[in-house]
Amino acid sequence: MKLSQIKSALQKLSAIAFQLPNGDFVPGHFHVTEVGRISKHFIDCGGTVRTEEVANFQLWEANDYDHRLHPEKLVHIIELSEKVLQLPDLEIEVEYQMPDTIGKFSLDFDGTHFLLTSKQTNCLAKDHCGIPPEKIKTKIGEWKEKSNCCTPESNCC
Repeated sequence: MKLSQIKSALQKLSAIAFQLPNGDFVPGHFHVTEVGRISKHFIDCGGTVRTEEVANFQLWEANDYDHRLHPEKLVHIIELSEKVLQLPDLEIEVEYQMPDTIGKFSLDFDGTHFLLTSKQTNCLAKDHCGIPPEKIKTKIGEWKEKSNCCTPESNCC
C-alpha cells in the first residue's frame, strides 16, 4: 500500500484498526510514533547494486488507554511528513513491537481494517548464485498430457 492509498482509505473511515497476520488487532490506544523515509543501498549476492526506499510507520502502544488516533489526524501526520521529508508516493512498511523484537510488515487494506502482512526474504540474484530453479512436480505419465513432445504427431523421433 502506498501513501496515497492509505490517505484515500482513511478519508472513508471513522476509526483506525490494524490487524496482525495472526488475526489479532493492535490495541486501539496505539500511537504512530514515527513516519519516516528509509533508504536501503545494497549489493545482492550476484553483484548487482540496488536501492529500495519505503515510507516507514512505527506503531507503539503504551499505558495511555484513553488515546485514540483518529483518521483525520493520521492524514495530517502523513501530509506533514510528505511535506517536511519530501516523501514521494512510497510503499509503506510498518514496524510494530512484538513480544521479543520489532516486527516489520507490509500494509494492505480490506475496506474496513488495515492489514499488517508478513514480509518474506528472497534471493534477488538466483541466476547468479547457483540456486537451481524449482522443478515442476508432475506424476509419471502426466507429462504426456501436457506436452506434444515425443508423440507420433510431433516428428521428434
